[in-house]
Amino acid sequence: MSRNEPPEPEPVSERTPTDSTGETVLELDGVTREFGPETAVRDLSLSVREGELLTLLGPSGCGKTTTLRLIAGLDEPTAGTVTIGGETLAGDSQFVPPEDRDVGLVFQNFALFPHLDVAENIAFGLRGTTHGEERVDELLELVGLTDHREKMPSQLSGGQQQRVALARSLAPEPDVLLLDEPFSNLDVRLRVEMREEVREILKEAGVTAVSVTHDQEEALSISDRVAIMNDGRIEQIGQPEVVFENPESRFVASFLGRASFLAGRVRGDVVETQLGTLPTDAINGPVDAYDGARIDVLVRPDDLAAVPTAEASADGHVVNRQYNGPAFIYRVALRNGEEVRCHHNHVETFEHGQPVSVDIVADHPLAWYPAE
Repeated sequence: MSRNEPPEPEPVSERTPTDSTGETVLELDGVTREFGPETAVRDLSLSVREGELLTLLGPSGCGKTTTLRLIAGLDEPTAGTVTIGGETLAGDSQFVPPEDRDVGLVFQNFALFPHLDVAENIAFGLRGTTHGEERVDELLELVGLTDHREKMPSQLSGGQQQRVALARSLAPEPDVLLLDEPFSNLDVRLRVEMREEVREILKEAGVTAVSVTHDQEEALSISDRVAIMNDGRIEQIGQPEVVFENPESRFVASFLGRASFLAGRVRGDVVETQLGTLPTDAINGPVDAYDGARIDVLVRPDDLAAVPTAEASADGHVVNRQYNGPAFIYRVALRNGEEVRCHHNHVETFEHGQPVSVDIVADHPLAWYPAE
């Protein structure tokens, strides 16, 4: 679209999560975990439905791993309750140890037993159950390792080791499966392959799962819902595309994707910005109460396009470019001191210092926030 004539906004498309009306399997209610003067998790509440894959996403130190440990029983909450399958496992003067919880855990380093072969590693997860070799065969088929049952872990690739670890955790049919940074030890190419495989395996098994990661692409691509955490709290929870396209806070907007904020001032039914005037129906949600006030409009690289121009008519200059194979991300310093990023096909090349105009080309309503 031209900077003065954005298209009519389209409704946000929403992917239906697995069994969106299913029974709640896991519930955390007002959970807090303190370590001396430090609070790792603050009054956190969430529920996970049967068959759902929920991912806790956030920067290092935000409390996501502590939350996983509280669910597993490796940590005890200072306050609040943890309930699985209708049974309170922590809180209300109760604490069920991890070995007595119907919870499976996949570690980031896989934690396979080097002296046991593939089948024996999987069977280890069946200790204390009435399941046997038939269950091992079933899981080997599920994870595609039937022909590797007698191999030792050292004979397997990283992806195969991860599938063994997953099968071992699924063996006793836990109520909830927890995955702690499950792809962090894999190379980039294998990481992409394995997260698709793991999602398919979890869905075929019908297991309820909670994953922890700091990798945005991973969380957005495999999850039914994503919970964005910051400073021990959940900032926003919802379907990946809804959270990405409609971030409810500046933190969520900044954390997901390469966010830039374009300063604007509301003038009746338009918003004036450094890149031109936007009608208020091109941004997400009413701004009537902000008439005359400053707001910040969220723009990501694919919302903007740089166009070479003469110095006199330029909005700014290219100050950096990042090449990622199929595309360039150009960082443009605007005349008013703001910086924005523009996404371009790899054949569209601009030089450092090149004057450009910047067009808003978004085909969706843009999120906005009160100016700081």
